[in-house]
Amino acid sequence: MILKIFRMSHNKFVPEYKTEGAAGMDLCAAIEEPVTLKPLERKLIPTGLKIELEHGYEAQIRPRSGLSIKHGISLINCVGTVDEDYRGEVCVGLVNVSNEEYTIQPDERIAQMVIAKVEQAKIEVVTELSETARGEGGFGSTGKV
Repeated sequence: MILKIFRMSHNKFVPEYKTEGAAGMDLCAAIEEPVTLKPLERKLIPTGLKIELEHGYEAQIRPRSGLSIKHGISLINCVGTVDEDYRGEVCVGLVNVSNEEYTIQPDERIAQMVIAKVEQAKIEVVTELSETARGEGGFGSTGKV
């Protein structure tokens, strides 16, 4: 799989895998001035990147675990999807779920991007579904919290 990356003028970095076994590559904030997120505030942060994915792939934008656990900075939608036909700038919707302000610095690593294979389903509308032992049980129905 080849990922084509176009660096916009305000980007200094190309995403890269930091270790041989890494699933994701870091995305950096392509901002010229620091951006402060107040508690519960959300902002769209540019990465200065445009990408071209091969057919049948998506880019998943995920939170960085260090930012999440240490500072309460996560993604608004938990995991963002960049579709194969999108050609605009990849931006990251960050939210501060902590009680403290957090300032994002220029070029700071703010998210990670994972490339994943996608298959589109064929949709079939039916009048009933097959039975299973679980049935409609959900939301704790297995007895585990």
